[in-house]
Amino acid sequence: MTCTLILTRHAKSAWDTNVPSDHARPLNKRGRRSAPAIAAWLRECGYVPDQVICSSAQRTRETCELMELGVPATFTERLYHANSDIMFKVLQQAEKPRVMLIGHNPGIAAFAHSIVASPPDHSRFDDYPTGATLVVEFAIGSWKELHWSSGKVVDFAVPRELLGE
Repeated sequence: MTCTLILTRHAKSAWDTNVPSDHARPLNKRGRRSAPAIAAWLRECGYVPDQVICSSAQRTRETCELMELGVPATFTERLYHANSDIMFKVLQQAEKPRVMLIGHNPGIAAFAHSIVASPPDHSRFDDYPTGATLVVEFAIGSWKELHWSSGKVVDFAVPRELLGE
């Protein structure tokens, strides 16, 4: 049996707003185009998750909502600027075999590097830009069996490539 992780950094956020906090920062126009593009790619490739676990920040919530994946989503404060260890613990508590985590850098990039046996051959993997999405398979029966550096990369995409920008 395998478990699949779809690891997505939130889409591009707006910096020119008067929101009261970083947590409340929304997506910008490009971000609102990117989230549906990533979702379309996931559907076309057959990578639709069974469960979504998402940071509670506005920009991650918007990313999740604009994807319209039609699966249950949980919004948690634990993923707001979470480090690799916290992401690992959150994933170990997942209930479905195909899980999407939506989070933030720098934690999500560090987590992506730490969870795979070898990185994808992609020039943007190291900096994990907004909207970047990694699909990784693990030869485990449940997320409780998860180990570092054990994932096999299936695919990796960034919105700019999908949108032809």
